[in-house]
Amino acid sequence: MKVLAINGSPRHNGNTAILINHVFDALHAEGIETEMVQLSGKTLRGCIACNKCVEKKDGHCIINNDSVNDIIDKMKDADGIIFGSPTYFADVTAEMKALIDRCGKVSMANGGLLKRKAGAPVIAMRRGGATHAFDTINHFLHLSQMVMVGASYWNFGIGLGIGDVDNDEEGKRNMKVLGENLAWLLKKIR
Repeated sequence: MKVLAINGSPRHNGNTAILINHVFDALHAEGIETEMVQLSGKTLRGCIACNKCVEKKDGHCIINNDSVNDIIDKMKDADGIIFGSPTYFADVTAEMKALIDRCGKVSMANGGLLKRKAGAPVIAMRRGGATHAFDTINHFLHLSQMVMVGASYWNFGIGLGIGDVDNDEEGKRNMKVLGENLAWLLKKIR
């Protein structure tokens, strides 16, 4: 079994990656393989509403000069997917939103490529706005017919500077519980 995490932060090893790694620790303890894809340094364009994915039905977006199709392929191969993002103006980053829009359209156009995969958001925040970012990802999971995995509270971690989320004991506990719940679900599905 494998869980793919997509880190939507422009900081390669920032608070979002730290939170994802706390989830990974719980998954590793259960023998589940993990991989993190970083969106940092990548330029992702949003959906252009061309509907070529609907016409072609080849499991890919017609825009092929960025990494979206490679990420879609990784998502297809994963049993579970974590979507991580810091909170930017009360939402996910532009890169995460572009990925969600294009991947979501390609998935729907191809009979639900992500259908019944386990999915979860992980949100890093400084103070507020995280609920909206959390909802953005959850809406995507719902529309993609994914099984949403929760924790003991919202999947948030609080911190401003890189590494500050490690001072959020409740956030770290939530990430551990998220990893445990994700592992449990994947084992039940298998």
